[in-house]
Amino acid sequence: MSEKISRRRLVQAGAVAAAGAALPAAGAEAKNRRKKKPVQDVVVVGAGLAGLMAARQLAAKGRKVKVLEARGRVGGRTYSPKHGGVTLDVGGQWLGPTQDKVAALADKLGVQTFKTYWEGQAVYQRNGSRTLFNVTSPIPPDPDAAETLNLVLQLESMGAGISRSEPWKDANADLYDGQTFETFKLANTTGEGARFLTDLATNAVWACEPRDISLLHLLFYISSAGNETTPGSFIRLTSTTEGAQDSRFVGGSQQLSIRMAKQLGSRVQLNAPVRQIRQEKGLCYVTSDKGTWRARQVIVAVPPAVSAFIDYDPILPSDRAQLIQRFPQGNAIKVQAIYDTPFWREEGLSGYVNSDEGPVKLMYDNSPHDGSAGVLLGFIEGQEARLAGRMSPAARKAAVLANFKKTIGNAAGSPKAYVEKNWAEEEWTRGCYGGFLPPGVLTGFGPALRKPHGRIHWAGTEHAEIWNGYMDGALRSGEDAARAALARL
Repeated sequence: MSEKISRRRLVQAGAVAAAGAALPAAGAEAKNRRKKKPVQDVVVVGAGLAGLMAARQLAAKGRKVKVLEARGRVGGRTYSPKHGGVTLDVGGQWLGPTQDKVAALADKLGVQTFKTYWEGQAVYQRNGSRTLFNVTSPIPPDPDAAETLNLVLQLESMGAGISRSEPWKDANADLYDGQTFETFKLANTTGEGARFLTDLATNAVWACEPRDISLLHLLFYISSAGNETTPGSFIRLTSTTEGAQDSRFVGGSQQLSIRMAKQLGSRVQLNAPVRQIRQEKGLCYVTSDKGTWRARQVIVAVPPAVSAFIDYDPILPSDRAQLIQRFPQGNAIKVQAIYDTPFWREEGLSGYVNSDEGPVKLMYDNSPHDGSAGVLLGFIEGQEARLAGRMSPAARKAAVLANFKKTIGNAAGSPKAYVEKNWAEEEWTRGCYGGFLPPGVLTGFGPALRKPHGRIHWAGTEHAEIWNGYMDGALRSGEDAARAALARL
Protein backbone atom coordinates (compact mmCIF):
# COMPACT_ATOMS: atom_id res chain seq x y z
CA MET A 1 0.00 0.00 0.00
CA SER A 2 1.38 3.39 -0.92
CA GLU A 3 1.98 6.05 1.71
CA LYS A 4 -0.65 8.25 0.05
CA ILE A 5 -3.33 5.58 0.21
CA SER A 6 -2.36 4.60 3.74
CA ARG A 7 -2.62 8.19 5.00
CA ARG A 8 -6.00 8.72 3.33
CA ARG A 9 -7.31 5.57 4.97
CA LEU A 10 -5.95 6.59 8.36
CA VAL A 11 -7.67 9.99 8.23
CA GLN A 12 -10.97 8.50 7.08
CA ALA A 13 -10.92 5.92 9.86
CA GLY A 14 -10.02 8.49 12.48
CA ALA A 15 -12.92 10.69 11.46
CA VAL A 16 -15.32 7.94 12.36
CA ALA A 17 -13.48 6.51 15.35
CA ALA A 18 -13.68 7.60 18.96
CA ALA A 19 -16.39 10.24 18.63
CA GLY A 20 -14.54 12.11 15.90
CA ALA A 21 -11.35 12.99 17.80
CA ALA A 22 -8.60 14.25 15.52
CA LEU A 23 -5.65 12.22 14.27
CA PRO A 24 -2.09 13.51 14.42
CA ALA A 25 -1.42 15.88 11.56
CA ALA A 26 0.55 14.58 8.59
CA GLY A 27 3.48 16.80 9.52
CA ALA A 28 3.50 15.49 13.08
CA GLU A 29 3.51 11.91 11.84
CA ALA A 30 6.39 12.62 9.48
CA LYS A 31 8.29 14.29 12.33
CA ASN A 32 7.75 11.25 14.54
CA ARG A 33 9.13 9.00 11.86
CA ARG A 34 12.19 11.18 11.42
CA LYS A 35 12.88 10.87 15.14
CA LYS A 36 13.22 7.12 14.65
CA LYS A 37 11.70 6.05 17.95
CA PRO A 38 13.22 2.75 19.02
CA VAL A 39 11.26 -0.33 18.07
CA GLN A 40 9.35 -1.69 21.05
CA ASP A 41 9.01 -5.38 21.64
CA VAL A 42 5.37 -4.80 22.55
CA VAL A 43 3.01 -1.83 22.53
CA VAL A 44 0.07 -2.22 24.91
CA VAL A 45 -3.13 -0.31 24.17
CA GLY A 46 -4.90 0.58 27.41
CA ALA A 47 -3.61 1.22 30.94
CA GLY A 48 -6.34 -0.55 32.86
CA LEU A 49 -5.59 -3.58 35.00
CA ALA A 50 -5.21 -5.90 31.99
CA GLY A 51 -2.87 -3.65 30.04
CA LEU A 52 -0.71 -2.73 33.01
CA MET A 53 -0.41 -6.35 34.12
CA ALA A 54 0.65 -7.33 30.60
CA ALA A 55 3.25 -4.57 30.56
CA ARG A 56 4.42 -5.55 34.04
CA GLN A 57 4.99 -9.14 32.92
CA LEU A 58 6.83 -8.07 29.78
CA ALA A 59 9.05 -5.58 31.60
CA ALA A 60 9.95 -8.28 34.13
CA LYS A 61 11.25 -10.34 31.22
CA GLY A 62 13.46 -7.47 30.08
CA ARG A 63 11.31 -6.59 27.08
CA LYS A 64 10.89 -3.08 25.71
CA VAL A 65 7.25 -2.14 26.24
CA LYS A 66 5.15 0.99 25.81
CA VAL A 67 1.64 1.47 27.20
CA LEU A 68 -0.64 3.93 25.40
CA GLU A 69 -3.64 5.11 27.40
CA ALA A 70 -6.43 7.27 25.97
CA ARG A 71 -7.39 8.87 29.27
CA GLY A 72 -5.41 11.27 31.38
CA ARG A 73 -5.26 8.62 34.12
CA VAL A 74 -4.62 4.92 34.53
CA GLY A 75 -7.05 2.37 35.92
CA GLY A 76 -9.64 1.90 33.19
CA ARG A 77 -12.87 0.81 34.85
CA THR A 78 -11.37 1.36 38.31
CA TYR A 79 -11.33 4.98 39.42
CA SER A 80 -11.00 6.22 43.01
CA PRO A 81 -11.26 10.03 43.21
CA LYS A 82 -11.73 11.98 46.42
CA HIS A 83 -14.95 13.87 47.14
CA GLY A 84 -15.23 15.96 50.27
CA GLY A 85 -12.12 14.32 51.66
CA VAL A 86 -13.56 10.81 51.14
CA THR A 87 -12.06 8.39 48.62
CA LEU A 88 -14.81 6.81 46.55
CA ASP A 89 -14.58 3.90 44.18
CA VAL A 90 -16.80 5.05 41.33
CA GLY A 91 -15.90 1.95 39.30
CA GLY A 92 -14.99 -1.63 40.20
CA GLN A 93 -14.20 -1.99 43.90
CA TRP A 94 -14.63 -5.48 45.37
CA LEU A 95 -12.61 -8.68 45.66
CA GLY A 96 -13.33 -12.02 47.25
CA PRO A 97 -12.23 -15.63 47.77
CA THR A 98 -10.73 -17.47 44.75
CA GLN A 99 -9.78 -14.11 43.18
CA ASP A 100 -6.17 -15.03 43.76
CA LYS A 101 -4.49 -12.82 41.18
CA VAL A 102 -5.91 -9.55 42.42
CA ALA A 103 -5.29 -10.50 46.06
CA ALA A 104 -1.67 -11.41 45.31
CA LEU A 105 -1.10 -8.19 43.36
CA ALA A 106 -2.52 -6.09 46.18
CA ASP A 107 -0.16 -7.81 48.59
CA LYS A 108 2.86 -7.20 46.35
CA LEU A 109 1.97 -3.55 45.86
CA GLY A 110 1.22 -2.93 49.54
CA VAL A 111 -2.48 -2.15 49.02
CA GLN A 112 -4.44 -3.24 52.08
CA THR A 113 -7.96 -4.65 52.06
CA PHE A 114 -10.84 -4.64 54.52
CA LYS A 115 -14.16 -6.44 54.83
CA THR A 116 -17.32 -4.95 53.36
CA TYR A 117 -19.59 -3.84 56.20
CA TRP A 118 -22.06 -6.67 56.68
CA GLU A 119 -23.81 -6.42 60.04
CA GLY A 120 -27.34 -5.65 61.20
CA GLN A 121 -30.61 -5.62 59.29
CA ALA A 122 -31.07 -5.46 55.52
CA VAL A 123 -34.11 -3.91 53.84
CA TYR A 124 -36.34 -5.80 51.43
CA GLN A 125 -38.86 -3.53 49.77
CA ARG A 126 -41.41 -5.00 47.39
CA ASN A 127 -45.00 -4.17 46.43
CA GLY A 128 -44.94 -1.17 48.75
CA SER A 129 -43.95 -3.19 51.81
CA ARG A 130 -40.68 -2.63 53.69
CA THR A 131 -39.36 -5.71 55.51
CA LEU A 132 -36.21 -6.05 57.61
CA PHE A 133 -34.15 -9.23 57.68
CA ASN A 134 -30.74 -10.27 58.96
CA VAL A 135 -28.17 -9.31 56.36
CA THR A 136 -26.43 -12.67 56.74
CA SER A 137 -29.54 -14.49 55.46
CA PRO A 138 -28.77 -16.21 52.14
CA ILE A 139 -31.91 -14.85 50.49
CA PRO A 140 -34.47 -12.06 51.13
CA PRO A 141 -37.74 -12.92 52.93
CA ASP A 142 -39.92 -13.26 49.84
CA PRO A 143 -42.76 -15.81 49.68
CA ASP A 144 -41.10 -17.15 46.53
CA ALA A 145 -37.65 -17.40 48.08
CA ALA A 146 -37.58 -21.19 47.92
CA GLU A 147 -38.31 -21.15 44.19
CA THR A 148 -35.55 -18.60 43.69
CA LEU A 149 -33.08 -20.80 45.55
CA ASN A 150 -34.08 -23.81 43.44
CA LEU A 151 -33.41 -21.83 40.27
CA VAL A 152 -30.01 -20.75 41.58
CA LEU A 153 -29.06 -24.33 42.40
CA GLN A 154 -30.20 -25.44 38.96
CA LEU A 155 -27.97 -22.80 37.35
CA GLU A 156 -25.05 -23.84 39.56
CA SER A 157 -25.41 -27.43 38.38
CA MET A 158 -25.65 -26.44 34.72
CA GLY A 159 -22.74 -23.99 34.95
CA ALA A 160 -20.45 -26.56 36.55
CA GLY A 161 -20.21 -28.49 33.29
CA ILE A 162 -19.45 -25.54 31.02
CA SER A 163 -15.90 -25.24 29.66
CA ARG A 164 -14.12 -22.06 30.65
CA SER A 165 -11.94 -22.08 27.54
CA GLU A 166 -14.40 -23.24 24.87
CA PRO A 167 -18.01 -22.99 26.10
CA TRP A 168 -19.26 -23.12 22.52
CA LYS A 169 -18.21 -26.80 22.38
CA ASP A 170 -20.56 -27.86 25.17
CA ALA A 171 -22.92 -30.68 24.20
CA ASN A 172 -25.86 -28.35 24.91
CA ALA A 173 -24.24 -25.20 23.50
CA ASP A 174 -26.74 -24.72 20.69
CA LEU A 175 -29.66 -25.19 23.06
CA TYR A 176 -28.26 -22.81 25.67
CA ASP A 177 -27.04 -20.22 23.18
CA GLY A 178 -30.32 -20.32 21.32
CA GLN A 179 -32.21 -18.67 24.16
CA THR A 180 -32.00 -15.72 26.48
CA PHE A 181 -31.88 -16.05 30.23
CA GLU A 182 -35.36 -14.50 30.20
CA THR A 183 -36.70 -17.49 28.27
CA PHE A 184 -35.08 -19.86 30.74
CA LYS A 185 -36.36 -17.88 33.73
CA LEU A 186 -39.95 -17.91 32.51
CA ALA A 187 -39.78 -21.64 31.79
CA ASN A 188 -38.40 -22.49 35.24
CA THR A 189 -40.21 -20.12 37.61
CA THR A 190 -43.83 -19.22 38.25
CA GLY A 191 -43.74 -16.88 41.26
CA GLU A 192 -43.47 -13.15 40.69
CA GLY A 193 -41.10 -12.88 43.65
CA ALA A 194 -38.75 -15.46 42.18
CA ARG A 195 -38.76 -13.68 38.84
CA PHE A 196 -38.11 -10.32 40.48
CA LEU A 197 -35.16 -11.64 42.47
CA THR A 198 -33.76 -13.31 39.34
CA ASP A 199 -34.01 -10.01 37.47
CA LEU A 200 -32.33 -8.21 40.37
CA ALA A 201 -29.43 -10.69 40.42
CA THR A 202 -29.00 -10.34 36.64
CA ASN A 203 -28.91 -6.56 36.96
CA ALA A 204 -26.39 -6.78 39.79
CA VAL A 205 -23.94 -9.13 38.07
CA TRP A 206 -24.21 -8.25 34.37
CA ALA A 207 -25.81 -4.75 34.44
CA CYS A 208 -28.31 -5.91 31.84
CA GLU A 209 -31.72 -7.60 31.73
CA PRO A 210 -32.35 -11.35 31.45
CA ARG A 211 -33.79 -10.68 27.99
CA ASP A 212 -30.42 -9.30 26.84
CA ILE A 213 -28.07 -12.14 27.69
CA SER A 214 -27.50 -15.61 26.26
CA LEU A 215 -28.08 -18.47 28.67
CA LEU A 216 -24.80 -20.01 27.48
CA HIS A 217 -22.86 -16.83 28.27
CA LEU A 218 -24.49 -16.67 31.70
CA LEU A 219 -23.53 -20.28 32.42
CA PHE A 220 -19.97 -19.70 31.24
CA TYR A 221 -19.77 -16.68 33.55
CA ILE A 222 -20.91 -18.82 36.47
CA SER A 223 -18.30 -21.44 35.54
CA SER A 224 -15.59 -18.77 35.51
CA ALA A 225 -16.37 -17.58 39.06
CA GLY A 226 -13.80 -19.77 40.79
CA ASN A 227 -10.08 -20.48 40.56
CA GLU A 228 -8.06 -23.34 39.04
CA THR A 229 -9.12 -25.77 41.76
CA THR A 230 -12.50 -24.36 42.83
CA PRO A 231 -15.60 -24.68 40.63
CA GLY A 232 -17.50 -21.55 39.70
CA SER A 233 -20.62 -20.56 41.61
CA PHE A 234 -23.62 -18.32 41.01
CA ILE A 235 -23.95 -17.92 44.77
CA ARG A 236 -20.34 -16.70 44.91
CA LEU A 237 -21.13 -14.07 42.25
CA THR A 238 -24.02 -12.62 44.23
CA SER A 239 -22.73 -13.03 47.80
CA THR A 240 -20.90 -10.55 50.01
CA THR A 241 -19.30 -12.59 52.80
CA GLU A 242 -17.18 -15.28 51.10
CA GLY A 243 -18.41 -13.95 47.75
CA ALA A 244 -17.42 -11.51 45.03
CA GLN A 245 -18.36 -8.53 47.24
CA ASP A 246 -16.44 -9.77 50.29
CA SER A 247 -13.75 -7.08 50.64
CA ARG A 248 -12.60 -3.66 49.47
CA PHE A 249 -9.29 -1.85 49.02
CA VAL A 250 -8.05 0.76 51.48
CA GLY A 251 -7.60 3.90 49.41
CA GLY A 252 -9.61 2.51 46.51
CA SER A 253 -9.08 -0.11 43.83
CA GLN A 254 -7.38 2.34 41.46
CA GLN A 255 -4.35 2.13 43.76
CA LEU A 256 -3.46 -1.14 42.01
CA SER A 257 -3.15 0.55 38.64
CA ILE A 258 -1.52 3.70 40.00
CA ARG A 259 1.21 1.71 41.73
CA MET A 260 1.80 -0.59 38.74
CA ALA A 261 2.07 2.45 36.47
CA LYS A 262 4.48 4.14 38.87
CA GLN A 263 6.76 1.10 38.70
CA LEU A 264 6.55 1.10 34.90
CA GLY A 265 7.46 4.80 34.85
CA SER A 266 7.97 6.41 31.44
CA ARG A 267 6.77 3.27 29.70
CA VAL A 268 3.22 4.58 30.29
CA GLN A 269 1.98 7.36 28.00
CA LEU A 270 -1.29 9.07 28.94
CA ASN A 271 -3.66 11.08 26.72
CA ALA A 272 -2.68 8.89 23.77
CA PRO A 273 -5.81 7.32 22.24
CA VAL A 274 -4.79 4.84 19.58
CA ARG A 275 -6.36 5.48 16.17
CA GLN A 276 -4.72 2.90 13.91
CA ILE A 277 -2.67 -0.28 14.12
CA ARG A 278 -0.97 -1.12 10.84
CA GLN A 279 0.96 -4.35 10.32
CA GLU A 280 3.63 -4.14 7.66
CA LYS A 281 6.91 -5.93 6.92
CA GLY A 282 7.22 -7.68 10.27
CA LEU A 283 6.32 -4.65 12.42
CA CYS A 284 3.23 -2.97 13.82
CA TYR A 285 2.82 0.80 13.50
CA VAL A 286 0.63 2.02 16.36
CA THR A 287 -0.61 5.55 15.70
CA SER A 288 -1.96 7.61 18.59
CA ASP A 289 -2.60 11.27 19.36
CA LYS A 290 0.90 11.37 20.89
CA GLY A 291 2.69 9.90 17.89
CA THR A 292 3.41 6.61 16.20
CA TRP A 293 5.27 3.73 17.82
CA ARG A 294 6.74 0.71 16.07
CA ALA A 295 6.49 -2.68 17.75
CA ARG A 296 7.04 -6.33 17.05
CA GLN A 297 3.81 -7.28 18.86
CA VAL A 298 0.74 -5.39 20.10
CA ILE A 299 -1.67 -6.13 22.94
CA VAL A 300 -5.06 -4.41 22.73
CA ALA A 301 -6.36 -4.31 26.31
CA VAL A 302 -9.63 -2.40 26.06
CA PRO A 303 -13.28 -3.53 26.11
CA PRO A 304 -14.25 -5.32 22.87
CA ALA A 305 -16.77 -2.60 22.00
CA VAL A 306 -14.06 0.07 22.35
CA SER A 307 -11.56 -1.94 20.32
CA ALA A 308 -13.87 -1.40 17.36
CA PHE A 309 -12.92 2.31 17.36
CA ILE A 310 -9.42 1.44 16.14
CA ASP A 311 -8.63 1.25 12.40
CA TYR A 312 -6.82 -2.02 11.64
CA ASP A 313 -4.63 -2.47 8.57
CA PRO A 314 -5.05 -5.15 7.40
CA ILE A 315 -8.66 -5.14 8.52
CA LEU A 316 -9.87 -7.52 11.21
CA PRO A 317 -10.85 -11.02 10.14
CA SER A 318 -14.60 -11.33 9.63
CA ASP A 319 -15.12 -13.46 12.76
CA ARG A 320 -13.42 -10.94 15.04
CA ALA A 321 -15.18 -8.00 13.39
CA GLN A 322 -18.56 -9.70 13.71
CA LEU A 323 -17.83 -10.69 17.30
CA ILE A 324 -17.12 -7.17 18.53
CA GLN A 325 -20.22 -5.89 16.72
CA ARG A 326 -22.20 -8.19 19.01
CA PHE A 327 -20.36 -7.53 22.30
CA PRO A 328 -22.20 -4.73 24.16
CA GLN A 329 -21.22 -3.29 27.50
CA GLY A 330 -23.60 -3.36 30.45
CA ASN A 331 -25.47 -0.26 31.61
CA ALA A 332 -24.60 0.92 35.11
CA ILE A 333 -24.77 4.23 36.95
CA LYS A 334 -23.07 4.18 40.32
CA VAL A 335 -24.44 6.76 42.80
CA GLN A 336 -23.03 7.54 46.23
CA ALA A 337 -24.21 9.83 49.01
CA ILE A 338 -21.78 11.05 51.68
CA TYR A 339 -22.78 11.78 55.29
CA ASP A 340 -20.87 12.82 58.40
CA THR A 341 -21.28 9.34 59.88
CA PRO A 342 -22.79 5.98 58.89
CA PHE A 343 -25.80 6.82 61.07
CA TRP A 344 -27.82 3.80 59.86
CA ARG A 345 -25.44 1.50 61.73
CA GLU A 346 -26.54 3.03 65.02
CA GLU A 347 -30.11 2.22 64.00
CA GLY A 348 -29.19 -1.42 63.43
CA LEU A 349 -29.21 -1.22 59.63
CA SER A 350 -26.54 -2.70 57.40
CA GLY A 351 -27.12 -0.32 54.50
CA TYR A 352 -27.92 -3.25 52.22
CA VAL A 353 -31.18 -2.90 50.28
CA ASN A 354 -33.12 -4.92 47.70
CA SER A 355 -36.03 -2.98 46.22
CA ASP A 356 -38.47 -3.22 43.32
CA GLU A 357 -38.72 0.58 43.09
CA GLY A 358 -36.27 2.29 40.76
CA PRO A 359 -34.07 3.82 39.83
CA VAL A 360 -31.95 2.36 42.68
CA LYS A 361 -32.86 -1.25 43.41
CA LEU A 362 -29.62 -2.34 45.11
CA MET A 363 -27.73 -0.54 47.89
CA TYR A 364 -24.67 -1.10 50.09
CA ASP A 365 -22.86 0.60 52.95
CA ASN A 366 -19.76 1.93 51.17
CA SER A 367 -18.23 3.87 54.05
CA PRO A 368 -14.42 4.09 54.38
CA HIS A 369 -12.64 1.43 56.40
CA ASP A 370 -12.17 3.67 59.44
CA GLY A 371 -15.79 4.83 59.58
CA SER A 372 -14.66 8.47 59.30
CA ALA A 373 -17.67 9.21 57.10
CA GLY A 374 -20.85 7.49 56.05
CA VAL A 375 -21.36 6.51 52.41
CA LEU A 376 -24.43 4.90 50.92
CA LEU A 377 -23.90 3.29 47.53
CA GLY A 378 -26.73 2.79 45.06
CA PHE A 379 -26.64 0.89 41.79
CA ILE A 380 -28.78 1.85 38.81
CA GLU A 381 -28.48 -1.03 36.39
CA GLY A 382 -29.84 -2.49 33.18
CA GLN A 383 -33.10 -0.96 31.98
CA GLU A 384 -33.25 1.37 35.00
CA ALA A 385 -29.87 2.81 33.94
CA ARG A 386 -31.08 3.32 30.38
CA LEU A 387 -34.11 5.21 31.66
CA ALA A 388 -32.20 7.17 34.30
CA GLY A 389 -29.58 8.16 31.73
CA ARG A 390 -32.27 10.09 29.87
CA MET A 391 -33.21 12.10 32.96
CA SER A 392 -31.72 15.44 33.86
CA PRO A 393 -29.01 15.24 36.55
CA ALA A 394 -31.27 17.08 39.00
CA ALA A 395 -34.23 14.76 38.38
CA ARG A 396 -32.02 11.68 38.66
CA LYS A 397 -30.52 12.87 41.94
CA ALA A 398 -33.99 13.60 43.35
CA ALA A 399 -35.19 10.11 42.37
CA VAL A 400 -32.12 8.47 43.92
CA LEU A 401 -32.42 10.32 47.21
CA ALA A 402 -36.12 9.47 47.32
CA ASN A 403 -35.10 5.78 47.13
CA PHE A 404 -32.57 6.32 49.92
CA LYS A 405 -35.13 8.02 52.17
CA LYS A 406 -37.75 5.35 51.63
CA THR A 407 -35.45 2.45 52.43
CA ILE A 408 -32.93 3.82 54.97
CA GLY A 409 -34.81 6.73 56.51
CA ASN A 410 -35.39 10.48 56.15
CA ALA A 411 -31.81 11.37 57.13
CA ALA A 412 -30.56 9.54 54.02
CA GLY A 413 -32.27 12.15 51.87
CA SER A 414 -29.93 14.95 52.99
CA PRO A 415 -26.31 13.98 52.28
CA LYS A 416 -23.50 16.51 52.46
CA ALA A 417 -22.30 15.41 49.03
CA TYR A 418 -23.68 13.38 46.15
CA VAL A 419 -21.59 11.70 43.44
CA GLU A 420 -22.63 9.69 40.41
CA LYS A 421 -20.80 7.98 37.55
CA ASN A 422 -22.56 6.87 34.38
CA TRP A 423 -20.10 4.52 32.70
CA ALA A 424 -22.06 4.42 29.45
CA GLU A 425 -21.05 8.06 28.98
CA GLU A 426 -17.33 7.26 29.34
CA GLU A 427 -15.83 7.57 25.85
CA TRP A 428 -13.16 4.93 26.44
CA THR A 429 -15.41 2.45 28.26
CA ARG A 430 -18.96 2.89 26.92
CA GLY A 431 -20.54 0.92 29.75
CA CYS A 432 -19.96 -1.29 32.79
CA TYR A 433 -19.38 -3.60 34.46
CA GLY A 434 -18.24 -5.65 31.51
CA GLY A 435 -19.31 -6.91 28.13
CA PHE A 436 -21.99 -9.59 27.82
CA LEU A 437 -23.07 -11.73 24.89
CA PRO A 438 -26.57 -12.09 23.41
CA PRO A 439 -27.80 -15.41 22.00
CA GLY A 440 -25.92 -16.95 19.11
CA VAL A 441 -22.65 -15.12 19.61
CA LEU A 442 -20.57 -17.72 21.47
CA THR A 443 -21.60 -20.54 19.15
CA GLY A 444 -21.24 -18.32 16.10
CA PHE A 445 -18.02 -16.46 16.85
CA GLY A 446 -16.54 -17.87 20.08
CA PRO A 447 -13.24 -19.08 18.57
CA ALA A 448 -12.42 -15.49 17.56
CA LEU A 449 -12.52 -14.32 21.20
CA ARG A 450 -8.84 -14.93 21.97
CA LYS A 451 -7.40 -15.64 18.51
CA PRO A 452 -4.65 -13.12 17.58
CA HIS A 453 -4.89 -10.99 14.46
CA GLY A 454 -1.43 -11.37 13.05
CA ARG A 455 0.81 -9.68 15.61
CA ILE A 456 -2.13 -8.28 17.61
CA HIS A 457 -3.24 -10.01 20.83
CA TRP A 458 -6.35 -9.30 22.90
CA ALA A 459 -6.67 -8.66 26.64
CA GLY A 460 -9.26 -7.30 29.01
CA THR A 461 -11.57 -8.98 31.49
CA GLU A 462 -13.99 -10.05 28.75
CA HIS A 463 -11.26 -12.37 27.42
CA ALA A 464 -10.58 -14.13 30.73
CA GLU A 465 -11.35 -17.78 31.35
CA ILE A 466 -11.37 -17.32 35.14
CA TRP A 467 -13.33 -14.53 36.84
CA ASN A 468 -14.50 -13.13 33.54
CA GLY A 469 -15.85 -9.61 34.00
CA TYR A 470 -13.93 -8.92 37.24
CA MET A 471 -10.64 -7.29 38.19
CA ASP A 472 -9.14 -10.71 38.76
CA GLY A 473 -10.11 -11.73 35.23
CA ALA A 474 -8.57 -8.55 33.82
CA LEU A 475 -5.23 -9.37 35.46
CA ARG A 476 -5.36 -12.96 34.22
CA SER A 477 -6.10 -11.82 30.67
CA GLY A 478 -3.11 -9.47 30.81
CA GLU A 479 -0.86 -12.31 31.87
CA ASP A 480 -2.23 -14.54 29.11
CA ALA A 481 -1.68 -11.89 26.45
CA ALA A 482 1.87 -11.21 27.70
CA ARG A 483 2.69 -14.92 27.47
CA ALA A 484 1.31 -15.06 23.94
CA ALA A 485 3.32 -12.02 22.87
CA LEU A 486 6.49 -13.38 24.46
CA ALA A 487 6.03 -16.67 22.62
CA ARG A 488 5.87 -14.79 19.33
CA LEU A 489 8.98 -12.77 20.19
